[in-house]
Amino acid sequence: MAAPPAPVPALHLSSGHLFPALGLGTWKSPQNKVGEAVKYAVAEAGYRHIDCAEVYGNEDEIGAALEELYSRAVVTREDLFLTSKVFNYYHGKDRVHLSVEKTLKSLRTSYVDLLLMHWPIAFEQTVPPKPMRQENGFPHPDLKVFFEFLDTWKALEEVQKAGHARSIGVCNFTVAELQELLAAANIPPAVNQVELHPLLYQRELMDFCAANNIALTAYSPLGSPDSYSGKLASAPSLLRHPTVLEVADESGRSPGNVLIRWGIQHGMAVIPKSVTPSRIKENIDVFSWSLSNEQMERLNALHSGHRFGLGWMPGHFLPDE
Repeated sequence: MAAPPAPVPALHLSSGHLFPALGLGTWKSPQNKVGEAVKYAVAEAGYRHIDCAEVYGNEDEIGAALEELYSRAVVTREDLFLTSKVFNYYHGKDRVHLSVEKTLKSLRTSYVDLLLMHWPIAFEQTVPPKPMRQENGFPHPDLKVFFEFLDTWKALEEVQKAGHARSIGVCNFTVAELQELLAAANIPPAVNQVELHPLLYQRELMDFCAANNIALTAYSPLGSPDSYSGKLASAPSLLRHPTVLEVADESGRSPGNVLIRWGIQHGMAVIPKSVTPSRIKENIDVFSWSLSNEQMERLNALHSGHRFGLGWMPGHFLPDE
């Protein structure tokens, strides 16, 4: 018998839909493992929110796993909240639909609950050079990139109007980019998914999104040790940070639980990634307890501006080499 849904609270999106505050991230979840992780998360741990993206290269395996769950009557499609994203080589009014069609086919669904623009940046090449990033994490030198999001947003609005996405939003947008988008949009973004954790406590962005009814999703909530900057010898470790360890000890919880709970108490959705059953189950066990105000302030004080993920253009989450 499948596990019942975990007691995950929902955020109320500006689109009128409910958004589970915790989901399973699938970035860098390897093929031949991600499907089993999704099945375990839904059937055994009670997850109902799965965060996907076309560029992750694993949506087809996720779709097959979901199809199996439906066939076993573990859940129905309506029980789940599926997020996907339109990547940089699908920007433009004439290309967004190609990304959407591919995602819907892969995920075996006629709609996604949330469709996000992955970056406010487009690639000139529709078939980019491979690999898109060098060993140092910086973009391939032959990639031609530029800021573009207004035409692509108009295309996302059409996707929502056609019923292929119940809500639409963005990823990796700054306050300035959100201001420009809001001034031009007919449908405001319901969500902005960004890197957020105590080392990157983006208070200005959080306040702006709250004031404009834009929900935040925190990716890399535990840090990202397998990202480029996370592999550097000088990279900080959130999971081993003394303050995080102290709060975990005081709470009788794991460091990962503490970091996820920090995001939840800040009112955002959190999408920790794992393909390990014990971690998947542990990561969702964050709603029967809370951190004190004093513990939250100690974690907030860790902010250093450290970003584990890298962007695609200098000046936009990408330092000079």
